[in-house]
Amino acid sequence: MYDTDYLRWIETTVEKLRVRDYSDIDWENLIAEIEDMGRSERRSLESNLVIIILHLLKWQFQPYQRSGSWKGSIAEHRRRIRKAIKDSPSLKPYLEEVLTECYADAAEQATAETGLPVETFPQLFMYLHFGRGSRF
Repeated sequence: MYDTDYLRWIETTVEKLRVRDYSDIDWENLIAEIEDMGRSERRSLESNLVIIILHLLKWQFQPYQRSGSWKGSIAEHRRRIRKAIKDSPSLKPYLEEVLTECYADAAEQATAETGLPVETFPQLFMYLHFGRGSRF
């Protein structure tokens, strides 16, 4: 059923769990789905972080193009990260773990979107400690 009607598989699996019919559960696919849920949460966190950094870089290095859209995007994605960490506090150490990679991805994207050379954007350490740009 997992491969032919995913929604029905979920509903059936949930019902079997509710009535504690553990002998008839598709454990292999259930475990795979739960693992995928964790990966999905981490990917979402990374995506939100990249978007925040991207717009902060553009905000700092293209002040003449600042827009409410960038500001709104930064606020929205910060909210998403706060909510994700509130719902799953174990994501906080992961956020710190992927910060460097997310910053590199955001700088690469900022280069593509702005036409500025990647060298324009400081290394992460320097950016975090000395050049945060404008606060709003």
